[in-house]
Amino acid sequence: MVKLIVINNYGQTCHLIHRAVRDLDQEVELMKNTSSIEEILAKEPDGLILSGGPTLERAGNCSLYVKELDLPILGICLGHQVMAQAYGGAVGKGAYGGYAAVEIEVIEENDILKGIGPRTKVWASHADEVCSLPPDFIKLARSRICEVEAMKHKTKPLYGVQWHPEVSHTERGNDLLKNFFEVCLNYRPTA
Repeated sequence: MVKLIVINNYGQTCHLIHRAVRDLDQEVELMKNTSSIEEILAKEPDGLILSGGPTLERAGNCSLYVKELDLPILGICLGHQVMAQAYGGAVGKGAYGGYAAVEIEVIEENDILKGIGPRTKVWASHADEVCSLPPDFIKLARSRICEVEAMKHKTKPLYGVQWHPEVSHTERGNDLLKNFFEVCLNYRPTA
């Protein structure tokens, strides 16, 4: 079992992430995105999940978390975008807007997408999306409407997905979460 913190970015599915993790028999707690690094570390989590949310401006301290915490972090939708922007990638308006089913092409099954490819259907919003991959990140998945559907840092345990693994419309969403739990179980912080 891993202990995870879900950071609430005021997204519609934040509580679904919490429930999905709990239903997969992991210990999980919700925390505000204004929590300090010290408050998060005091909980001794094995990993963090950054929820989706309305705008980058309302993402609180998330860019600090992805830069300063030595923990596995999974960014979902807005969390994915915060991570990209914090590391020098670009985020912009998507051409396709609101929530819809999207077919994802898995380019690299690395860690979180293990066993999910080569294609899968997901539920995603592309109102905003990662337009350019940050330096030191690897593209893990793309679609016909978005070139960076999923990414991973080359050396840090940082992962981002544009889609929502926590919703029932996403095929293999629980598999993605379980793969992230495995990353958290096997991660050894740097000294």
